[in-house]
Amino acid sequence: MTLLIQNQATFVQNQAAFVQNQAAFNQPLTQQNQTQAAILQRLADLDRELAEQRRENAQRFARIEEELAAIKAILLRHEQILQSLPEAIQEKIGFKPSKS
Repeated sequence: MTLLIQNQATFVQNQAAFVQNQAAFNQPLTQQNQTQAAILQRLADLDRELAEQRRENAQRFARIEEELAAIKAILLRHEQILQSLPEAIQEKIGFKPSKS
């Protein structure tokens, strides 16, 4: 009977040790899960920031393209004015080219 009680006590001790070992084993897994969750959250934040940056860049690029088109139109108009300037000056001063 004493042997049975000793075996039972040993079993209870072994069971307690097993529970402690299991808890010690699970602790790093819990930390790993927390780290992974933090990484996934940061990744989601970065994805959101990237999407916002892309949206802003697209808006800026569209605005720059509009401004560039306006500048091109002004330059074309100036080119036309400059091309017609010699004739306009000649007319203004009354110059008449000789007819050959």
